Amino acid sequence: MRPLKMIARLGRRLVGGEEVHAVLPVLPEEHTAVVTGASSGIGLETAVGLAVAGARVVLVGRNPARTEQAVARVKEACGHERVEALRADFAKLDEVRGLADQLLDRCDRIDVLVHNAGLWHHERKVTAQGFEETIGVNHLAPFLLTHRLFDRLEQSSARVVSVSSRLHVTATAFDFEDPHWERRRYRGLSAYAESKLANVLFANGLARRFETATSTSVHPGDVATDVTRDSRLLTLGMSVVRKSLLTPTEGAQCSLHAAAADATRGQTGTYYVECAAAPPNPIALDTAVQDRLWSWSASELGLDA
Repeated sequence: MRPLKMIARLGRRLVGGEEVHAVLPVLPEEHTAVVTGASSGIGLETAVGLAVAGARVVLVGRNPARTEQAVARVKEACGHERVEALRADFAKLDEVRGLADQLLDRCDRIDVLVHNAGLWHHERKVTAQGFEETIGVNHLAPFLLTHRLFDRLEQSSARVVSVSSRLHVTATAFDFEDPHWERRRYRGLSAYAESKLANVLFANGLARRFETATSTSVHPGDVATDVTRDSRLLTLGMSVVRKSLLTPTEGAQCSLHAAAADATRGQTGTYYVECAAAPPNPIALDTAVQDRLWSWSASELGLDA
C-alpha cells in the first residue's frame, strides 16, 4: 500500500462518528497491570485508565526521562502512588529478558499485560540479533516477554492484550521463507502489516495454550501517535489528517475494554474493534499457521516451543 493512500484511509473516525468508551470496574489495590510502550500515546493512556480504575501499574518504556514523566502524569490522574516505571528497549533481547526478571522479582502477581510497544520503519533496519526490526520489536520481543512470564500470568489468571492494527487484514500471509525481508523488496507498511498479523496469530495461539489466563488482540482505531516518526512524508500526511484521527485517550479504550472490563472477563482468542468482538484476518484463525508462527518464533529466540 502506498503511504499517501494509507493516509487517506486514516482520515476517518469511528463508525457512525460515535466515540466508544470502556467501562471498567473498580480494581483492587493488589491488581497489577503491566503496559509496554507506556511513555506516550496509547500506552500512556492505557496506563492512566488502569491506574484510575485502582490498579497498581508498571509502565515500561525505552526512554527513562519520558517514562518517568509518564509516571508523574499517571500518578496525577489516578491520585495514588502505586505507579512505577521499568526501562527496556524491545530491539535488545537482553533488555527484554532483564525486564522479565525485574517483573518476576517485583510483582507477585500480574493480572494484566498489555503488549502495546511497537514501531514502523520506512527503511529496513535490523536489531543486534539480526532480526528485521519491525518483526523483532512488534512480535518477537512480546513473544519472549510472555514466554518468560508465562507461569506468573497463569497463576494470576491474567489478561494478556496484544495491540494489533486493522492493517493486519491487508497482509496476505506471514512469509516464513523471508520473515526478515532479506530477499523481498522492503516496504515499511507491508512489514508493519505482517507484524500486526503476527500479533493476532500470537494472541490466538497463546489463548489456546493458556489454561487460566486469557489472550486477546485489539485494533485501537486510527490514532494520532508518533508511530510514523521515521518517515517525513507520513508524518506530514498525518499532520494533515490529524483532526479526523482519534486521540490517544480514545485509542486506548479498546485496550482497556479487553484488559479490565467485566464484559470481557473470561473471553479469550477474541479480536476487538471499537470495544466489540470483530472478525480478524482469516489467516489469524488458522491454527496450523498459529502453531507454525509459534515454533518459528521460539526457534528464532532459542526457546523450547
